[in-house]
Amino acid sequence: MTTSAETVGKKFNIDTVENAAKTPDTELPWAELGLKQNEFEEIIKVLGRRPTGAELAMYSVMWSEHCSYKSSKNHLRQFGEKVTDEMKKDMLVGIGENAGVTNLGDGWAVTFKIESHNSPSFVEPYQGAATGIGGIVRDIISMGARPVAVMDPLRFGAIDHPDTARVMHGAVAGIGGYGNSLGLPNIGGEMVFDSVYQGNPLVNALAVGVMRHEDIRLANASGKGNKVVLFGARTGGDGIGGASVLASESFDDTKPSKRPAVQVGDPFAEKVLIECCLELFKGSLVEGIQDLGAAGISCATSELASNGDGGMQVELTSVLLRDPTLTPGEILMSESQERMMAVVTPENVAAFEAVMDKWAVEYSWLGEVTDSGRLIITWEGEVIVDVDPRTVAHDGPVYDRPFARPAWQDSVQADTFTGSVQDAGRPSTSGELAAAVTELIASPNMCSKAWITKQYDRYVGGNTAMAFPDDAGVVRVDEESGLGVALATDANGRYTYLDPYQGAQLALAEAYRNVATSGAVPMAVSDCLNFGSPEDPDVMWQLAEAIRGLSDACMVLGVPVTGGNVSLYNQTGTVPIHPSPVVAVLGKLDDVARRTPSGWKEDGQAIYLLGTTAAELDGSEWSNLRGHLGGLPPKVDLSLERQLGEILINASRDGMIDTAHDLSEGGLAAALVESSLRYGVGARIALEELLERDGVDLFTALFSESQARAIVSVPRSEEVRFKDMCTARGFAHLRIGVVDAAGGTLEINGVDTLSLDALNEAYEGTLPKYFG
Repeated sequence: MTTSAETVGKKFNIDTVENAAKTPDTELPWAELGLKQNEFEEIIKVLGRRPTGAELAMYSVMWSEHCSYKSSKNHLRQFGEKVTDEMKKDMLVGIGENAGVTNLGDGWAVTFKIESHNSPSFVEPYQGAATGIGGIVRDIISMGARPVAVMDPLRFGAIDHPDTARVMHGAVAGIGGYGNSLGLPNIGGEMVFDSVYQGNPLVNALAVGVMRHEDIRLANASGKGNKVVLFGARTGGDGIGGASVLASESFDDTKPSKRPAVQVGDPFAEKVLIECCLELFKGSLVEGIQDLGAAGISCATSELASNGDGGMQVELTSVLLRDPTLTPGEILMSESQERMMAVVTPENVAAFEAVMDKWAVEYSWLGEVTDSGRLIITWEGEVIVDVDPRTVAHDGPVYDRPFARPAWQDSVQADTFTGSVQDAGRPSTSGELAAAVTELIASPNMCSKAWITKQYDRYVGGNTAMAFPDDAGVVRVDEESGLGVALATDANGRYTYLDPYQGAQLALAEAYRNVATSGAVPMAVSDCLNFGSPEDPDVMWQLAEAIRGLSDACMVLGVPVTGGNVSLYNQTGTVPIHPSPVVAVLGKLDDVARRTPSGWKEDGQAIYLLGTTAAELDGSEWSNLRGHLGGLPPKVDLSLERQLGEILINASRDGMIDTAHDLSEGGLAAALVESSLRYGVGARIALEELLERDGVDLFTALFSESQARAIVSVPRSEEVRFKDMCTARGFAHLRIGVVDAAGGTLEINGVDTLSLDALNEAYEGTLPKYFG
């Protein structure tokens, strides 16, 4: 039985365009839908009359912060303006489409994107996180690509807060339950605990897909007479205004309208949708396609029409419904999952329907493309929407929000860790240093995340070449040649709080470095900019500085931003989260068999430290463990980062190194422990030469978070060649030890011997202790 809106249309007192023109004084709930008074007045000006209820619903979701980027758009333009020829070289599709596309060579292309599902994941963690994965995967499908992997950068509140367990259990289960049900491996991500995220956890989701060049699809509705079809799941009441409205204001219990229903996901329906869409693409049966995510039908119709060369006419009563009580406005706003909209030529209608029938996917023909330049939506033949689609999808309000460097920034930066109250009693004896290393690697942010990652399938699909706990996830694209891609995501909210410009650059530098340690050549960037309220000049300054920093850094590193997401209003009351620009970097491996893991195995290999160490403890994990946040983050030297990347990539490609691990949070101490525990193989380390060369003490050498550094293990036969390469490039390098496969220990001169068994117990025990 087919149930559509048509069967229940008589129940509503429909507000038509004709009626709106005759009743200009009718009061409308614009404030409840998240619009400001000036925005409502602008809608009246654009239309030349008051909007109908359906038009108001469309504008409210499409002009929301989450959909329109109205506070960030002016700043985001830098990603398109600061672009060099080097950055354009492999960019096939850039910012503005559902996801960016990068050329891999040999006719292959890759598309990837990262987005947020923060607020829904706080309200309903399982479905919020699950539908975050579902939405980002549909972005990838809509580009014509087959999704091949997902990643999940996560940030939760304090590990010992009772609500953290609720949010984390639900979000992790939702990510694993949805992504793996789609047959997609989860190959990496992050997990950070900090009380600043208590009321606003960050659940960011990344998806990557691959395609041949000829399979790339763009979302637009062109060709008068072409048919518009909605297919996939039915439209329900779940997620009405969901992500679009929920993520566009701070949480405020006095405004229940800001806490609408979270979408409900069905991964098995989405799996069928993936195969169905790929078959449509293969047969060239669709002219344009758009996923339905935030803003639902409002978004799909207005964006397809706006991106096309004409207009669109749609009959809303043809939409198949799960809930027959939905009003036209609610149908337009619903963010029900697993839905796609396509444009099909009349000649391909029968073939399209045959594919739908083959996969048992429901569909409904809604209307057609016109040459009117208008988006017209009718309800039982009555016009309830008559708009210029650009005014909905692209020409919404753009704000030059006031911003200024916060008055408190100077005092925060002046409050350095060294010499502070929290630095009193700094570990110095061999026993104290051993205890400090153990404390560090057992801490919530540095401990093993295996408790989480074991809930995900990393290898489903059979193309995963590397995944956590290695520095980057690696997926094979082409079985014949071994061509593959590497991905890493990184951010440090503490660094960005101390200096937003450098903090964003540090996030990019770390992700870039993680990709390079795998042996892959970094090629493209996607970012998810998580910040507080843009109406706070302090927060707006943080956002503006982070975008400026990221765009400047991309030019130096030669990697373009191909897409991403801005997530604002991440705060409870007046307290924002730490500014958290999560940066994803994608790199290319000519052959995934050459990827470089992060842990050593071979006895007797030399261990080298690349880069130099300075006294940089501000914003570090050690200072975090001591309850201190102040000073300046580690210095950024992007030319050194690029040079380090080239050394790591060339050394990997030429077989000079067998392992590589970047130094970031936790410094050298964390890197040495992680490289040893990766395969349970120890090492003997001597840092005296490092202390003398860099003028630091042993504690600083172990815990400083200086950048542009990595440790590598070098086969004895390659040591001379490796040193010659570093010397020729003028890059600092130092032999600091040797792999010791027999000892079962990590020995560092000046530090009590660390048993690998004891380290592993500390490393693996933290998350099970708190979460069972």
